[in-house]
Amino acid sequence: MTSPSPSTAPRASIFSIDVEDWFHILDVPATPPPAAWDDLPSRVEANFLRLLDLLDETGVRSTCFFLGYVAARFPHLPREAARRGHEVASHGYDHQLVHRQTRAEFLADVARAKHVLEDTIGAAVDGYRSPGFSLSEGTGWFFEALLEAGYRYDSSVFPAAHGHGGLKTARTAPHWRSYPSGRLGEFPISVTETLGRRMCFFGGGYLRLFPYAAIHHMARRVERDGRPVVFYVHPREVDPDHPRLPMSAVRRFKSYVNLATTEAKLRRIFRDFPLTTFRDYLSRHGAELADERFH
Repeated sequence: MTSPSPSTAPRASIFSIDVEDWFHILDVPATPPPAAWDDLPSRVEANFLRLLDLLDETGVRSTCFFLGYVAARFPHLPREAARRGHEVASHGYDHQLVHRQTRAEFLADVARAKHVLEDTIGAAVDGYRSPGFSLSEGTGWFFEALLEAGYRYDSSVFPAAHGHGGLKTARTAPHWRSYPSGRLGEFPISVTETLGRRMCFFGGGYLRLFPYAAIHHMARRVERDGRPVVFYVHPREVDPDHPRLPMSAVRRFKSYVNLATTEAKLRRIFRDFPLTTFRDYLSRHGAELADERFH
């Protein structure tokens, strides 16, 4: 079989990990408040190191969006990720939904997380991803607040209907958002048109629910559209035996369906797709991205 020529070979896609613990599931009655987290048994250390080992087996480099809380409690984890060649980025500090914060509260949270992570690894942290992709039409201040906090890019926009927000008409391709205060790279979560609606197949509950053949097929569609596929996973998703939070049947299905399939699917993604980090993608292709200006 002939390999694709450099001009036709797909551009690398992006693999990312949202580094949080099993109890950081959002917006259910049993979600513990931050004040209770230290008293809960943590499983993030073993699960995250398991993911790093899987990545090492295939030489894949990932962007690791750390909760500031996790980095402060387990500082060796972001250091180990950086030591193994992965990008350390921010998932905020206290894992709160964006649309339930004021601009000032949000800015304080993301600035605190960035400070903790940079002090921990001794290097700049460029990227951010919001908990639950929880932007909404009412959080127009979000992007400029990230610029004010010193971030260079974001991967928080879910350009489809989503339980915690979603921006259904947002652009689906990576692009620059330019403001008077600076320019922020935006990497929307990957979606593709299916049955007349935008759908995600590439992370979290979506990746666990769909069979790998569907994930692979839809990822190739995203590639043919000239976009990188943004894959994402949480450490708890390679741990089928982690504790469960009480929740409704619908949320329980979304949160825990097919946990035992995650690792095998990740191995196939690592085998079938060229993958890189957000920082590396921006370094290689940032000059090619469209520039959308805001005033």
